[in-house]
Amino acid sequence: MTIQTAKLNVGLLFGGRSGEHEVSIISAGAIAKGLGMGANANRYSVQPFYIRKDGGWVDGEAAAKVLETREPIVTNDKLNLWQFPASAATIDIWYLVLHGPNGEDGTIQGLMELMQVPYVGSGVLASSVGMDKIAMKIAFAEAGLPQVKYYAVNRSDIYSDPCRFPKLCDDIETQLGYPCFVKPANLGSSVGISKCRTRAELEKALDEAASYDRRIIVEAGVIAREVECAVLGNDNPKASIVGEITFDSDFYDYETKYTEGRSKAFIPANLSVDVVTRIQDMSVKAFKTIDCAGISRVDFFYSEVTDELFINEVNTLPGFTAMSMYPQLWAASGIDFESLVHQIVQCAIDRHRK
Repeated sequence: MTIQTAKLNVGLLFGGRSGEHEVSIISAGAIAKGLGMGANANRYSVQPFYIRKDGGWVDGEAAAKVLETREPIVTNDKLNLWQFPASAATIDIWYLVLHGPNGEDGTIQGLMELMQVPYVGSGVLASSVGMDKIAMKIAFAEAGLPQVKYYAVNRSDIYSDPCRFPKLCDDIETQLGYPCFVKPANLGSSVGISKCRTRAELEKALDEAASYDRRIIVEAGVIAREVECAVLGNDNPKASIVGEITFDSDFYDYETKYTEGRSKAFIPANLSVDVVTRIQDMSVKAFKTIDCAGISRVDFFYSEVTDELFINEVNTLPGFTAMSMYPQLWAASGIDFESLVHQIVQCAIDRHRK
């Protein structure tokens, strides 16, 4: 006799207060379909919870409509801004699909910890370190993971007196040279990134990055291929096969990343077995270094000329859109979408139990 177990109520949390709000909606739509596929339909009951750009939580039909139409809800209603919908109390596990600040940086993870419920993805530590590129690079350096040269900057250094700012640019030119890349330290999806080849471009890029974040990182440019590896698991994570991203723009910016036809994924990447193994080993090491859990995507630069690998970043809540590398890498590794989202949920449950 087969004993029918009750379905788990999965709270699908998406939207959020970040520049990647719309991407989050698309990712959540794909995950909702995955949790309703095949055997998952008997395992899970999905309840969508949408966080508006102002921070208000929305559930029920209104949240479901956002998933369907991909149209954000715009309102100035602040009456229930800091209150959960009553249905939040019925959730057994939260599937976080929040990209960028206020969703991938440890803030929502801290809330989940206070709520004492299981949730998908890394905890507070890995989420916050993984979001802040400066903190992440410091952790990776301590672990012996190779990286390109970089220079950390505070907004106060940029918005300083007219004498200090030129000295800052002088130091960056001396230590990194051109081309270099200026990035806000705490934004994802290539938002606010600029490639600089001249002093004028550097000054403009620093000013622009400072408008996004008080912490800025400048990285030396390298001639390299951009390769990515997906990691799945908790204490004993496994790495996927390796993929490569090519693009028709000067660098992999936000528009290129999310505009169909502007970039192309090659899975598996045309790399030697030795290079693939090194990437997989380094991906797992990076995952463990900052104490990730469940899911992460690890990005690298590979220089064919010198046969060097440089770790770029760990993304602790990677995208799940049709163009996203994470689900594609696992599909090519033998784990289809239905099985992948199921395993991700199970990772969250196992981690919570321990």
